[in-house]
Amino acid sequence: MQAADAIRRKRVSSVELTRRVFERIDRYGPALNAFVFQTREEALASARKADEDLARGKGLGPLHGVPVHVKESFGVAGRPCTWGLEEFRASKAPRDSEVVSRLAGAGAVLVGATNVPENLSDWQSFNRIYGTTNSPWDNRLTPGGSSGGSAAALAAGLGYLSVGSDIGGSIRVPAHFCGVYGHKPTLDLVSEQGQLPGGVWEPPGFSTLLAVAGPMARSASDLLAALKVLGGPSGPDAKAWRWELPPSRGRSLKDFRVGYVLDDPIAPVTREVRAVLEPVIATLERSGARMRPGWPTDVRPAELLENYLFHLIAFLESAAPPEAREALRKQPPESVTPPNGSSLRSFSDWQQENHRRLAFRARWQAYFQEVDVFLSPVAFTPAFPHDHSEPMSGRRIASSSGPRPYLDMLSWIAPATLTGCPATAAPVGRTASGLPVGLQVMGAFWEDATPIVFADLLAREIGGFTTPPGFAG
Repeated sequence: MQAADAIRRKRVSSVELTRRVFERIDRYGPALNAFVFQTREEALASARKADEDLARGKGLGPLHGVPVHVKESFGVAGRPCTWGLEEFRASKAPRDSEVVSRLAGAGAVLVGATNVPENLSDWQSFNRIYGTTNSPWDNRLTPGGSSGGSAAALAAGLGYLSVGSDIGGSIRVPAHFCGVYGHKPTLDLVSEQGQLPGGVWEPPGFSTLLAVAGPMARSASDLLAALKVLGGPSGPDAKAWRWELPPSRGRSLKDFRVGYVLDDPIAPVTREVRAVLEPVIATLERSGARMRPGWPTDVRPAELLENYLFHLIAFLESAAPPEAREALRKQPPESVTPPNGSSLRSFSDWQQENHRRLAFRARWQAYFQEVDVFLSPVAFTPAFPHDHSEPMSGRRIASSSGPRPYLDMLSWIAPATLTGCPATAAPVGRTASGLPVGLQVMGAFWEDATPIVFADLLAREIGGFTTPPGFAG
């Protein structure tokens, strides 16, 4: 990480970087509304200590003195952890989440937490407590969700690293909308302990089978540095096993076998997105990468999406308030149709669907013996205007191909989420109107370095993060 290296080499101090971040927050924060709270006093104290430790020659962590932030859903001791929910407005996290603890243990300086949608359940970041976060590319547009505050802050230069979470594209979509990098790790690689409303640490060891926590940054190399800090077992699990990140399968683009699909009826991409993605494939072909178009054999994307929606709705319903679940159970059976009502199905039905989920993973793992990475869109559209109308399912996204269903935003992120495989969202260009477009790079289960390194190598060919207009100062 360049910032950490500059601090270690004493080219800049942690205090200088931290003050600079707060100056930028003061300057750009009001228009973006990306932060829900800042930890100014604590951050500056940590930065001073980081500089003192460096001067004394004390052991330094990989993120020593680097100003970072986290999504508000990760508990920070003594600070709100609302998830945008009114009932948690006055909440104070009893302790740091595992993510926050690991950042601190690596020497990072926490400057605050970033905005989210209500219950982390939207591709826009707004709620009644903290208001609406805007895109740094155009304040009329959403920065994405649910890690939209983090993506907007990173793109605007308000911190060097953040941590988000992802079950429906909540890391990847904001990265795509804001032109930054985001990594959805292998399932359960990064602990989500302390990421519950109120910052509580229950239930211990719980896995949603879909949701992950992962890093966001302005470069792929920073994702890799952060993942090495965040990944691995915690609590009692750490007594039994250790995690080591497997190396990337390739060191140059010509080393990679690349599968790809740039369009599909599950969510046809707009002309603007296609115009950005197609030249990437041409670049890879010129680089010597071995290209293989099409989905994996025996993977039907519509069937995979259906299975993903079943598990997603089952989880969301199971986590809903008791009164909402009770109301659903009182509906006549014929009115509860998949994917809605997933949690009302029998356990044997759920097990059948779970067997399908694991079968999809096995098919992708077999495919990753033939290719090293799989490329696809992150979403069918670039960032769209704010739309807070309810119900969410009734919203339509205006596009060059006409109005599109809002829930089409789930289609392209589904394969990596359902299978638990890692996926990196990498900026690869901008539309004719100047909006960022990201590419999704999916890798094999447990092999997170491969898609991240691929994204880094690609950036050397086509460029990576670009500062939004007006934020270069």
